[in-house]
Amino acid sequence: MIATGSDDFAQTLAERVGGLIIDAALHAPRSLQKRIGPSEVGDPCERKLTYKMYDWPEPEGHDQDPIASVLGTGFHSWMEEAFIARQTPLPDGRPRYKVEERVTVRQGATEAATLSGSSDLYDRATGTVYDWKLTGTSTLDKYRRHGPGDQYRKQAHLYGLGQENAGETPQRVAIVFVARYHELRVHVWTEPYDRNIAEAALARLDRIRQRLLDLDPESHPERWHQIPTSEQAKCRFCPWLKPGSTDLTVGCPGASTEAKSSQLEALIA
Repeated sequence: MIATGSDDFAQTLAERVGGLIIDAALHAPRSLQKRIGPSEVGDPCERKLTYKMYDWPEPEGHDQDPIASVLGTGFHSWMEEAFIARQTPLPDGRPRYKVEERVTVRQGATEAATLSGSSDLYDRATGTVYDWKLTGTSTLDKYRRHGPGDQYRKQAHLYGLGQENAGETPQRVAIVFVARYHELRVHVWTEPYDRNIAEAALARLDRIRQRLLDLDPESHPERWHQIPTSEQAKCRFCPWLKPGSTDLTVGCPGASTEAKSSQLEALIA
């Protein structure tokens, strides 16, 4: 957080307002969620997913800036209200839109093992599963040129599976990118819904969970190093990032740091 004021009184106010935003964001339901959700299943970093599965303590002093999530939550609420206001009935009497309804992607033996989440929008008239993404302009341009990336793509199809499990017949998945900018910029990526993509993502998650059970890094902390990171990992946003850490029980130094260390060890060897 950066807080500035025009004088001492204003500086105090800025710090208080900033602190209130951080505190409210940290105690929001999304921040308090401990289970892995559909948006996280496709995360390229297996180590991050393992930390999450363990509900591993986050490093002290690593406070994430919440403003992106705050703005994103506000945007989702605005879109929810917009589609509720435009709700229309289908010829069979059902509402056209399912707005921010929870769906179960996979039922587990217990509630904690169940994978579920809130689906941004499902349009019954077109069979389209929508997911909203509020991004920076450069990020939107990247997705426009290269596609949404593996994690977002898997998330879209997982919500498609959730809608299918709810009795719907999804035909397409769509990710709608809207830029935080002084003029409206929208980019939409879409493809046909494919249950196989969702099931492959779930199978990968199961393999990661099985590796956790086999290695048992809680009892054997030296085995954390056997759980890989990824070059595609978004370490900057990881709550377990601890730059310079050599002890993975207290935090991860980040994928790029580990790659450099491995290269150095190879040169020395």
